[in-house]
Amino acid sequence: GVEVLFAGSILYEVLLPSFIAGVTAFQVSKALGIAYFYHPIEFVPIFSQAFFAKVLLAGAFFGLVSVLLIVTLKYGTKLSQKMAMYKPLKGAVGGFLIIGLVLLTSRDYLGLGLDTIDAALSGAHVVGYAFLLKALFTSITLSFGGSGGIVTPIFFVGATSGVWFANIMHLDSATFAAIGLVCLLAGAANTPIAASILGVELFGPEIAPYATVACVISFLMTGHRSVYPSQILAIRKSESIEVEVGKEMVDVEAEVRLREGGVTRAGVHAAGELRRFGRRGWRFLRPLIQWPPRRRDRDEEDSNKEN
Repeated sequence: GVEVLFAGSILYEVLLPSFIAGVTAFQVSKALGIAYFYHPIEFVPIFSQAFFAKVLLAGAFFGLVSVLLIVTLKYGTKLSQKMAMYKPLKGAVGGFLIIGLVLLTSRDYLGLGLDTIDAALSGAHVVGYAFLLKALFTSITLSFGGSGGIVTPIFFVGATSGVWFANIMHLDSATFAAIGLVCLLAGAANTPIAASILGVELFGPEIAPYATVACVISFLMTGHRSVYPSQILAIRKSESIEVEVGKEMVDVEAEVRLREGGVTRAGVHAAGELRRFGRRGWRFLRPLIQWPPRRRDRDEEDSNKEN
């Protein structure tokens, strides 16, 4: 809660009261019989340079998934705002959209989806596109009048995207489902410290060094975006991003300025040159590929000859 208020900054004057509130809430819940979720990951490989490189790549991937989730929620809100109608009717439209998606897919993306999260953390099979559908279901639900939180959908998207990444890279799916779960929280909510601590609390200390590094990378990848529009941007995450700090995320406008001599600038320049080269090559090859010329092309040639 302290970390969510300002992206990149913590109010230390409320840190102690927040810890006291957290410990008190835990003890009260435990006294009332609430079971504490703890799912230690049994498979965490011995540290190696190759595995650590894959964790770095996973952090970047989960950062991109965080951006995808934020953008999906944003465009769902924009679509809803464009539909000027009676709010209960708009809610009905959203409900019918959800029903249609359920008929096309399954009921796995309704509600909290705790069964799917548990399956991902247990190493069970999860369809590769599950995180995309959950992002879509969540966007429609929240944008068209549905009432609910965003943290559990973040966990769902993180765990299932971690399974997809692990399957692509031939890694242990349970380990990367756990890393993905906390990384999506770090990236989408801009809370890398809380997400790293959560990883230790939920999955055991063995996963801590990998989860922490991946969480920081995911946090940096999302830039000035957040699932919480009222969150205050307190830092610039990159020197290449021109952005005014101290404003709510919903009002932030950013401009990317690539540094001279930077790797990113060189990559963008190379991509531009490759694109121009492709266009010139297409102009040269097009007459050969489309031989004999189309009727319109022949008419244009005859007209040019007459002129």
